[in-house]
Amino acid sequence: MTINFSQTAAFIWSVADLLRGDFKQSQYGRIILPFTLLRRLECVLEQSKPAVLAKHAEVSKMNLPEEAYEKMVLRATDESFFNISPMDLSKLGESGIKDNLENYIQCFSKDAREIFEYFKFAEFIGQLNDANLLYKVVQKFANTDLSPQAISNYEMGLVFEELIRRFAESSNETAGEHFTPRDIVRLTTSLVFMEDDEALTRDGIIRTIYDPTAGTGGFLSSGMEYVYELNPKAVMRAFGQELNPESYAICKADMLIKGQDVSRIKLGNTLSNDQLYADKFDYMLSNPPFGVDWKKVETEINDEHTLKGFAGRFGPGLPRVSDGSLLFLMHLISKLRDTKDGGGRIGIILNGSPLFTGGAGSGESEIRRYILEADLLEAIVALPTDMFYNTGIATYVWVLSNKKDPERKGKVQLINGVNLCAKMRKSLGSKRNVMGEDDIATITRAFGRFERVDTLTLDKPDEVKSNRGRQADNPKAPEPKTFSSKIFATTDFGYRRITVERPLRLSVQFTGERLEELRFAPKPFNVVMKWAYEQFGQSWTDADYGDLSDVAVEVRAYVKANFSDLKEKQIKELLNATLWRDQRALLKSGQTLQSALAGQMGLAAIVDGSCDDFNLFEEELKKALKLTGVNLDLREKKQLLDAVSWKNPEAQRVIKKVHKEKANPLYGLFAVAGKVVEFQADGDLRDNENIPLDPSRSVTETVEAYFKKEVAPHVPDAWIDAGKRDEKDGELGIVGYEIPFNRHFYVYAPPRDLVEIDADLDVVSAEIMALLREVHS
Repeated sequence: MTINFSQTAAFIWSVADLLRGDFKQSQYGRIILPFTLLRRLECVLEQSKPAVLAKHAEVSKMNLPEEAYEKMVLRATDESFFNISPMDLSKLGESGIKDNLENYIQCFSKDAREIFEYFKFAEFIGQLNDANLLYKVVQKFANTDLSPQAISNYEMGLVFEELIRRFAESSNETAGEHFTPRDIVRLTTSLVFMEDDEALTRDGIIRTIYDPTAGTGGFLSSGMEYVYELNPKAVMRAFGQELNPESYAICKADMLIKGQDVSRIKLGNTLSNDQLYADKFDYMLSNPPFGVDWKKVETEINDEHTLKGFAGRFGPGLPRVSDGSLLFLMHLISKLRDTKDGGGRIGIILNGSPLFTGGAGSGESEIRRYILEADLLEAIVALPTDMFYNTGIATYVWVLSNKKDPERKGKVQLINGVNLCAKMRKSLGSKRNVMGEDDIATITRAFGRFERVDTLTLDKPDEVKSNRGRQADNPKAPEPKTFSSKIFATTDFGYRRITVERPLRLSVQFTGERLEELRFAPKPFNVVMKWAYEQFGQSWTDADYGDLSDVAVEVRAYVKANFSDLKEKQIKELLNATLWRDQRALLKSGQTLQSALAGQMGLAAIVDGSCDDFNLFEEELKKALKLTGVNLDLREKKQLLDAVSWKNPEAQRVIKKVHKEKANPLYGLFAVAGKVVEFQADGDLRDNENIPLDPSRSVTETVEAYFKKEVAPHVPDAWIDAGKRDEKDGELGIVGYEIPFNRHFYVYAPPRDLVEIDADLDVVSAEIMALLREVHS
């Protein structure tokens, strides 16, 4: 090849000059890419064309099914595709060129023909023809030499990738859906491949590479390029699946140009319809969509999780429906080649959510737990922000493997590369930063050496800030840009969440005002009943108490306007006198009990004053119920107690149960007045504590030591809920995992000295006073 690939790509892209004005800039690639593929395919097929035509003439008489027919014709060529038309681009002619070109494309074998169909190439042929540009474009490509003698498969692949890049950049608004920036692809590829010395050096070594979100094939191409640059005699086999038909067409075209078997590139949703379900791979690279929900495929994924468990892809758990990133990660893990067959490696780009979203026991936490306890995670690299075309959020590269080197076993490396970038001269969508070769080398060197880097100050220029508006006299000094790498044990990210309970403390007082609340049913009727009683109930007698029939229309209109949460059934219940009379009966029962309790305990103890010992009150209430013959069902008793009691931190603890076991205050069994009792827990005071995992001690020992040190000194009446146990190991507390990346790399910056701040305020105050004097004068 006499000129480099970018010059060839630029020459081909110059077709855009013909299209300008008649087509949008974002449409150029949809014309240039399929024409480039078409020209390359006919150049590749040129030498075998006579043999293919002769074979076609012979086989077409046999009346075979399409699949059998194609297999027979393919015997006449060394390629994996063919074309049975005697035409080529140079012979299509000017008159009737649209029909001739469409017929020419239909003469390709199925895999090649399908690519043009997903490009919707026929539509653009029609548009070109309507604009009188089709013949000119065809001639431009017909005169471009893309034969294997002029440009090899590898070089043609580079040309096509450059065209894809130009296409992505010309359609900024959708670029991120199809195309991962080359700098990120290069970094991720380097991290995944750098550990395989055999693939990078041994002749004839065969390796498979897979991308479940293939897009335009950038990761697949980069992975193959990386290996071929270091070992040209290696054999790389690419596999992928893509949801978007146009991206799928581009990816398939790219693989066809590179000489790959395009039957291994599939179209469809990877999560709900894995079309390579039986395959395992050596390398996997993926940039799944960030924060995209999986509602459309929720049924299929839930079924696989429930029915197949760990025999399927989603055994560890399911993340929340709003973000499917971890589903792609589990899918990739299920595709790792078995360790006995050499194992596999994964590089996947995720946002920050999979690091920490979800507490102990949640789907996300259980997925992280599975990955870390199976020791699959090698490293996580934090990338700079503003690196992608369609988002500026923080992103991370996860590197996973089931064939860790001995020194990496049980360890995870976190690499903070957020400052390893430079500003682009011109932004592309949300992409404003780019990683250079030196930046990528800094990360791969730290990863390859598996080394700790405390704080390496980078030689990076400070960001240029706007000089508009008022400038500070003492501007804040820019923070130094640093790089660091840390190594942790996998257990450092785990914890046990224990539930800490505290006793319920209640006070009681049977005042008339509190009992009056019993006239009205609890929520959702309480407020609307108070309104109705105030408006219409003052004149009720015993005979018509609760009768709203005369004002039903007015009440219904008011309820509809002001209490829209009440359903029709509840409105009918409100308008029925039965509800009102039942509540009045409860009020009378409360008043009866008030009299009895006053006689038993004294007015000062329960009516004029409050009782702060709910246990004593309950004993007296039982006596009063028996004495008065009042019968209360559970609902009525609850409403009564809710009306007359309230939480009081100074009151006595409410006893739930008396036990015959020995006292154990750590777990809620307290010795009180010669008895061992369990107190009623106060739900409002319930709290959780996350206790770091400690493999050197038993779970019980770890939990109890933490509780005695961190909880008991501050809340002596608290206890551990021993019923909250992990489903998997049955031990105390629920295991959770999170990777608080930013917390591990946080560097404390002390605040400015108060004297310095006061001096600045004095200066600003003096300026304000001077301006005010000018106004007054």
